[in-house]
This record gives sequence, C-alpha cells and structure tokens, in this order.
Amino acid sequence: MYKKSIYKDNMITPSNIFFERRNLLKSLGLISSSFLLPSLKISAFADTLSSKKNQEFLNKRPLTQEKFATTYNNYYEFGSSKNIWRSAQKLKINPWIISVDGMVEKPLEINVLDLIDLMGQIEERVYRHRCVEAWAMTLPWLGFEFSKLIDYVKPLNNAKYVKFETFLDPKVARGQKQKWYPWPYTEGITIEEASNVLTFMATGIYGKDLPKQNGAPIRLVLPWKYGFKSIKSIKKITFTDKIPLSFWESLQPTEYGFWANVNPNIPHARWSQETEKLIGEEIKVVPTQLFNGYEEYVEHLYTKDQKYYF
Repeated sequence: MYKKSIYKDNMITPSNIFFERRNLLKSLGLISSSFLLPSLKISAFADTLSSKKNQEFLNKRPLTQEKFATTYNNYYEFGSSKNIWRSAQKLKINPWIISVDGMVEKPLEINVLDLIDLMGQIEERVYRHRCVEAWAMTLPWLGFEFSKLIDYVKPLNNAKYVKFETFLDPKVARGQKQKWYPWPYTEGITIEEASNVLTFMATGIYGKDLPKQNGAPIRLVLPWKYGFKSIKSIKKITFTDKIPLSFWESLQPTEYGFWANVNPNIPHARWSQETEKLIGEEIKVVPTQLFNGYEEYVEHLYTKDQKYYF
C-alpha cells in the first residue's frame, strides 16, 4: 500500500518544529509561495497536518478503511482492474504543473504546491463516494473548495462550463497505450456546479498526501455525482462557453451522460442503481439516495429533466 509522502522534509522534522520554522520564514518575508514550496520541497502533507475539519461535512456512515480506499480503485490509465495501485506508483508527480485557461481574467500556469499555498487553509471534508458500478465508500478528503479557484481566476461572463483534463504519458500509464480510448481523460461540469459549495479539489486523504492511485497530486471531488465525474490527476482546467465532451460520454453516450447525478430511479445499462455495496471487511448493501444524499445542496441546480437524466 502507498504510505510515503513524495517529499521528505516534514517527515524527518517533528511537525511542531516544521510549522514553527515555516511560519517564521514567512513572517520574516524570506519566502513566498513560489520560493518556499519548490525549494524546500514541502508536500501537500505539510498543509494537511494543519487542516481544519469542516463540521458541516461530517457523515453518519462510518469511514471506509484506508486499506480498501487505497487498493480498490478505478483508474483506467493504469489498467481496467481494481488492483492498479502498484502500477500507479510509476506516475511522476513532482513537479506537477497545472494550467487554468480559457475564458478567465487571470489565467494560471502553476506548480500544484504553489496552487495549494495560494488557495489558503486546507480543510477536511468527509464525503460519500458513489461509483456507477453500484459500490460506495465514505472518505475523508483534504483540500480546498473549488470556488476559491474560481474567485481567483475570475471567469468571464460568457464562461458557462468548466473542462478538466488529466495527464497524457503512455510510457508511464500503460492503459493510455490503448488507442481506442480518447486519451487524455476529460470531464466537464457547468459553472453553476463548479461554484457549488460541495465541489472540492482534493490534495490529500486520511490526513496524508493523496496516493497516486487515488488521483495524486490533485483531483476533483463531486460527491453528488457518479465517481467517473471526479477526474483524477488534473493537469488542465479550461473555462469555456461550450459544453465539454467527457471521456466516457464520447465512448458510450447512452450509458454515460453529461449530468451523471446519482439517482436510484435511473438504471445504468449494466448496473441497477437502486442499491449500493459499501466496501469494507463485510460488504453491506444499502439503498441508494438521490444525489447520493446531498439533495439539499444541489437540487436547485437542475431542471426536472436534468435531475433525472443520466
């Protein structure tokens, strides 16, 4: 299982000393985000140690054990089985540059660690995760609300959608050698969905760096949608006036729609969505909830047709 942070500084220094030193340097004006993060190689883990638990997003369901959350994964870039975590370790995530472009006033091209620093306080949110394959987990993500990034880059008025794109490196990701797939993986949401309080950029999980198999170094989390919408290992974010064509939608539009909101009343062609299996030591089957239990947060975003359209 992937346990180690990709960086070492805070792992060999006691955390209290680490943060005292970091805060001292900042207070003296000796470091900026662009200087501090790359030069001292501080990982996202450094900020997750000081993260705040968001009390609004706790969960009645027990947390999925870390050993299952980090070894039972869909990541087609590294293979079609659930056991891809070993293969995913080949992904090089340092450095990791993200670009934010399109219809924005302030486009960005930035190291992910600088971006984390720019977005401010990291927080922990416990979200339900629901796969279209009718299995589910409950996960303690660490990261920042996507609306912070929106506020920073300032989308233009005619930006209606946000498109996300992951990496392309078939030498590392063997799944990307399969030419019938439209690599790189892409996803899209509306600007209203992107601005919703639930929409989250995760940089960690279980109080640690995000493991590579879970989408390191940064991924999208949309807890009211099926998991394939929560794109991993993001490299590019584009604000646009055109509806993005997502990876799975381009392959099977009758099975994978743009909205992909969790709905027990709309079956997938291969999986009933009425119930879901909670992954753990003992598989427990429970009823599926509309919008994965987040109806109060997102119902207003959709018309009746959109709400019930897969």
